[in-house]
Amino acid sequence: MFGKIALTLAMGLAATTAMAQTGAPSWVMPDLMAPAKTEGALNVYSSVNEQEGLPLWQEFEKATGVKVNYTRGNDAALTSKIQIEARSGQQSWDVLVTTSVTRLPPALRAQLDLPEAAAVPAQMRDPDRRWFGVYANYNTPAYNTNLVKLEKPPRDFEEFLTHKEWIGRVGIDALEFPWTRSIIDHYGEEKGGRLLKQFFTEFKPTPVDGHLALARAVAAGEYAVTISNYVNLTNNLKMTNAPTDYWGQSPVAVLLGQVTANPKAPHPNAARLAANFLLSKEGQTAVSKFGRLPVRRDVTPTPPDAISKLGDVRIMPLDFSPEEEKLWQKRYQDYLRGR
Repeated sequence: MFGKIALTLAMGLAATTAMAQTGAPSWVMPDLMAPAKTEGALNVYSSVNEQEGLPLWQEFEKATGVKVNYTRGNDAALTSKIQIEARSGQQSWDVLVTTSVTRLPPALRAQLDLPEAAAVPAQMRDPDRRWFGVYANYNTPAYNTNLVKLEKPPRDFEEFLTHKEWIGRVGIDALEFPWTRSIIDHYGEEKGGRLLKQFFTEFKPTPVDGHLALARAVAAGEYAVTISNYVNLTNNLKMTNAPTDYWGQSPVAVLLGQVTANPKAPHPNAARLAANFLLSKEGQTAVSKFGRLPVRRDVTPTPPDAISKLGDVRIMPLDFSPEEEKLWQKRYQDYLRGR
């Protein structure tokens, strides 16, 4: 159902001509548009909140005329729902957009050949073509600008540890295992482990349930700084004049919001068309407009310096298999508890 698309020069010229005649966006694949309309619907599962997700998919509806049924849930709930459906023989979803796509077995992720994927950096898409980055959650330190005056922000984790004035004033997400892994990957097992033990022992960071709650707590002055949080959340608060900001510090762990399609999708043509839309310049512009940071380099984020502001730091995209997630969650909890 999701066989490889042979993009010949003749097809490309024909597609360009057809799109010029119809005024369709460049991401619309002519060979999929008619059958997608016949299918009549697209079932999207996503962890993106409705305030951001619904306007994004309205852009797709306007361009294609295909109705989008949007199911929102957290990552764990959606991947669990999909696996339960697969075991029972149900096939209700077409496209999944979450940061936990790689937690699904490869057999539940279709291989897709998408024309717009070429514009996505290689480290932000699966070499096996079973998932593609849609938005990027850059994890950086953030701080309350009323409580902390930074003339020269720390450029790496080692330098952060020299700021003893932040001891006892640091918040951290209760599930910040990706950042833990980034430190080990960046410094190596021995040095990284030693630095992490020093941080948790000396600074005694307070765990907070959820990245949004953490961003709000820092902006409210409950914590002076956090060692790692999503840049877009800090920026969203900053744009409401909240006293908060962030800086780039190596390493920057990046968790990707990824898209995959159901190999047995009830609406296979609409699913493939939708995935291509999310990777297109138009789709990525909509992603940025509605509050996320795009993965394409030819799309300006909101605000324009959201990514460039990080400076010359090591960017580290991460993904986790179910087994890796369990391992790193345990390691993080051990550090948090002083083990």
